[in-house]
Amino acid sequence: MEERPLIVQKKNSLVTLLLNRPEKKNSLSPELVEILNHTLEKISMDDSVRVVVIRGSGRQAFCSGYDIRSLPTRHHEGIHAKLKTLNPVESLFKAVINYPFPVIAMISGVAFGAGCELAICCDIRIAAENVRIGMPPAKLGLVYPWSGLQRFIQTIGLRSTREIFLTGRSYEGERLREIGLVDYMVSCEALETFTYQMAEEIAANAPLALKGTKRVLNLLAQSTQFEKRNLTEAESITEAAFLSEDLKEGRLAFLEKRKPRFRGK
Repeated sequence: MEERPLIVQKKNSLVTLLLNRPEKKNSLSPELVEILNHTLEKISMDDSVRVVVIRGSGRQAFCSGYDIRSLPTRHHEGIHAKLKTLNPVESLFKAVINYPFPVIAMISGVAFGAGCELAICCDIRIAAENVRIGMPPAKLGLVYPWSGLQRFIQTIGLRSTREIFLTGRSYEGERLREIGLVDYMVSCEALETFTYQMAEEIAANAPLALKGTKRVLNLLAQSTQFEKRNLTEAESITEAAFLSEDLKEGRLAFLEKRKPRFRGK
């Protein structure tokens, strides 16, 4: 019997969303993204749920990102259609951000790409000492969507966003807290206890205060928006990268586990 890609666990006022694809390092398949969107929409209507914890199955990964095999490799595949397939992922990030009550990311193992952004969308990020987190688009030949870059700037600041996206590095240890990718770092053994103690502490607070404070914080974070002409330019830059030879080379190098040979085309 095939395992469910998402396991939902409810205990009192806490709900845990367990990404359950350990054989794929809990990567975001289209099916998992759809289930997560539906689940968040459903539980958002239940005011008895005061805190959501998102975690990955096992200790190897929180979420290793979106399936790189779904990226386009030929121009005739239709770049606009391919970009539209990423819309459910964007909807997922917005669902986490706009979930009415606090969301905690409990991070163990790796969190790369879309997995890193999923963690960034959470209100609090608690990590085990074994974590590695990074954003590799530059190593793949991708220009990350402007909406994602904006979220990183809002959460960790422009300076840290520049570093992690321009270097494409994987970060670990104390540097993760220095640049703001995680809020707390604890031992692997203490991760679950620490996370759920904080979740219970938050859940014990006044529901209207939790919901109202999160909403106002989100409104403040979104106060600076792109002008239409800037939005058009940003989207055209991302589309051009999806059509590039460098993206095809980056994808192939990733699958062949070798260093890419980019040509700037």
